[in-house]
Amino acid sequence: MNTRTRVALITGGATGLGRAMAERLAADGLRIVIGDLRGAQEAAQAIQDQHGVDCLGLRMDVTDAVSIQETVDAAAARFGGIDVLVNNAALFSTLVNRPFDQYDAEEWMQVMRVNTLGPFLCAKAVAPHMKRQRWGRIINVASTSALKGLANMAHYVTSKGAVITFTRVLARELGAWEITANAIAPGLTLSDQILQNDAHVQQFGEAIRKSRSIQRDAYPSDLVGTVSFLAGNDSAFMTGQTLCVEGGAVFV
Repeated sequence: MNTRTRVALITGGATGLGRAMAERLAADGLRIVIGDLRGAQEAAQAIQDQHGVDCLGLRMDVTDAVSIQETVDAAAARFGGIDVLVNNAALFSTLVNRPFDQYDAEEWMQVMRVNTLGPFLCAKAVAPHMKRQRWGRIINVASTSALKGLANMAHYVTSKGAVITFTRVLARELGAWEITANAIAPGLTLSDQILQNDAHVQQFGEAIRKSRSIQRDAYPSDLVGTVSFLAGNDSAFMTGQTLCVEGGAVFV
């Protein structure tokens, strides 16, 4: 690729894990595009002020192909392209934990639209830019819950299993253009969004801590180094992989 400063689009980047990932990539020197339903402009301005890199915040709905394309087009017009996509936007913190047969079809499909359709539409929108420059990094945020088969969150767990398999397909289809696709799989992570609605912490927190080899809570700062690695040159020969960052709760 050319020598211009790389550009990263982080979906759901205004708060929570996405915000932490955006902050880290900005600290690494990348220019940042925040795509989120709320707070994108404010988050982008704060990151720009703190790290001194050019940032753009745009309202984006990951279930709407038009909204995504408008975001990608605006980012390309301002920065010249998109080099890194972090598919982070997902429904989780507001979901209600209950047995699978107590969900209705619309609740199930709402999770699928955000958590699986979103990554597909975003990858589709950025792929032409990456193919043109024969360089790109797609980082999908999965979850170790998909590897554990966590009970009482069937729609979320299933969606994150789909993210893992989609990552493998992207790796196969995009490798010819030197584009990598990898997933990061955290467990329950105490982001600001989770702490605002701590039902998941109350239900799963103690058991998850005990399941880890490093038996403590996880924080966004525990994940961002892996994202930084996957976004850069050092991961150039790694693709289709799911990296579990959960203190040794799952070995794959």
